[in-house]
Amino acid sequence: MPRDEKRQQSLRYHKGNRGSRMFVVVWQFEIAEEKVAAFEAAYGPEGAWAQLFRSSPNYLGTELLRDAYVPGNYLTIDRWESEEAFRAFRKDHDTRYETLDRECDSLTSRETRIGAYAV
Repeated sequence: MPRDEKRQQSLRYHKGNRGSRMFVVVWQFEIAEEKVAAFEAAYGPEGAWAQLFRSSPNYLGTELLRDAYVPGNYLTIDRWESEEAFRAFRKDHDTRYETLDRECDSLTSRETRIGAYAV
């Protein structure tokens, strides 16, 4: 099967039941060893970020991935029903989002947005 055809099949596979495309935001973090527990508590699927996101009915969940080989290296994957839903959430909760972001700044040595994807 040609590569482009495989890619198209993969994209079709990930479409939601309603035909809309899920929107995923991926962040990478570097965390000092002494801050790992606090970081995992804040950024995990039951943490402060997920609690804030849950105020939107269009939030689908968060995954926190810890690198198996590089200590202190993490990814978060936040899933939303659509890009429009994510943008509406940010607009409606901008003040709380920015406040929480500042509160969590001290937990990270480095924070990088990897990307935002329609899947």
